[in-house]
Amino acid sequence: MDYLTLKSLHVGCVAASYTLFLLRGLWMMLRPERLQLLWLRIVPHVVDTVLLGSAVAMALMIRQYPFVAGWLTAKLLALLLYIVLGSIALKRGRTRKQRLAAWLAAQAVFFYIVAVALTRNPLPWIAA
Repeated sequence: MDYLTLKSLHVGCVAASYTLFLLRGLWMMLRPERLQLLWLRIVPHVVDTVLLGSAVAMALMIRQYPFVAGWLTAKLLALLLYIVLGSIALKRGRTRKQRLAAWLAAQAVFFYIVAVALTRNPLPWIAA
């Protein structure tokens, strides 16, 4: 698979993953019983696995690696924070307020990750 095809797959998975996270967060607040739908318990994990696999493949193709390239390190660390916040938002938060706060914070982290990816700068709000 060439780089542009892989990048298209990755970006498509980013969009699908975020859309599913947004939907699950809305349903968590408005229709929590929907979170038990079988497809909603499977599809996000499949999408996120393809997303991670495509990210690793692209990093290998362009020979830029976390803890070597600062922007990839920032993305990786932000991804870990996003996963923790997402887990609190959708499963582990004890109160609705905690879940909502984690859901909103996870979205901010998601957009930071996208900004880093687009600029290849760990501080995307500062001109390089």
